[in-house]
Amino acid sequence: MSDTATAVDVKPIVKGRNLVKTFGHVVGLNHADLDLFPGEVLAVIGDNGAGKSTLIKCFSGAHVPEAGTMEVDGRPVHFRSTNDARAAGIETVFQTLAVSPALDIATNLFLGRELRKPGPLGQFFRMMDKKQMRTQAAQQLSDLGISTMQDITQAVETLSGGQRQAVAVARAAAFGSKVIILDEPTAALGVRESARVLQLIHDLREKGMPVILISHNMPQVFEIADRIHVQRLGRRAAVVTPQSHTANDAVAIMTGAVQVPEEEQQLGPVR
Repeated sequence: MSDTATAVDVKPIVKGRNLVKTFGHVVGLNHADLDLFPGEVLAVIGDNGAGKSTLIKCFSGAHVPEAGTMEVDGRPVHFRSTNDARAAGIETVFQTLAVSPALDIATNLFLGRELRKPGPLGQFFRMMDKKQMRTQAAQQLSDLGISTMQDITQAVETLSGGQRQAVAVARAAAFGSKVIILDEPTAALGVRESARVLQLIHDLREKGMPVILISHNMPQVFEIADRIHVQRLGRRAAVVTPQSHTANDAVAIMTGAVQVPEEEQQLGPVR
């Protein structure tokens, strides 16, 4: 992916313009923009308080912006909840993972979307179809190339940190029809498990699923991202690529040591 295309060639699958979000006197977003193009991994980086999590939470439905516009697949959206974002095809894996440790892998994959048994047992008695959920969960893990979990009935609390992250990512991949957002997916993981999660992100991209990745880990960002959105003081400071800039360049933009004129930003998709 070395040739640069203009934004005219490919339209963003997710687009945000002039987003504003405040928390009392604290400004979370100050006319922030975002573009995610089909089939890419977009990393969002920035110092603490830069507004990267706030920006992403607007697209996951966790926050409602006070001004600005958002689009998914070219259509305006107004998310009021995470369910709204999910209905639009956006799945988010937050840092907290939101898994239920006492439940098994299959049940966690279908958490909040449990399959019911056909007929009266499911309709009136609301009995879960555990067999079907386990079959589909096993297939989903297999499709993602996750082979470290042999027993789909295993409780999540018995899994390692990397395996729990894999379960959360698999759940997002199973139901995210348009976009997957990952918030610091390797923050609490060791080197080996981090590599496994990065491989999952790579596999999602290979399947054509666009991914937004929030991360503080510069080596990982420059290893996996197609484009890197630099957030500073509540807005987009620049969009760079691993080919056009170094990690030191990105840090300089993050801290304000280097300012990039808007007309020089690399905004289009890389292919």
